[in-house]
Amino acid sequence: MDGQDEGDALCSAKGCRAAARWRLVWNNPRVHTPDREKAWAACDVHREPLSHHLAIRSFLRRVEPLTDDETPNG
Repeated sequence: MDGQDEGDALCSAKGCRAAARWRLVWNNPRVHTPDREKAWAACDVHREPLSHHLAIRSFLRRVEPLTDDETPNG
């Protein structure tokens, strides 16, 4: 296989199959209420480009480490 456990979260970047290490928490205020939070998973390589994509749209709220026992949406 590829060295990942069945339950590992994968990076949300298009075409990336790497294990996620980060949770990018975001909210689109035109679609979601302020208390609604969505999350993308990111590997180390895609953390910055995915964060930038969300930040330039003013969607990014925070970036958190993804622990071994959780999925991106917690």
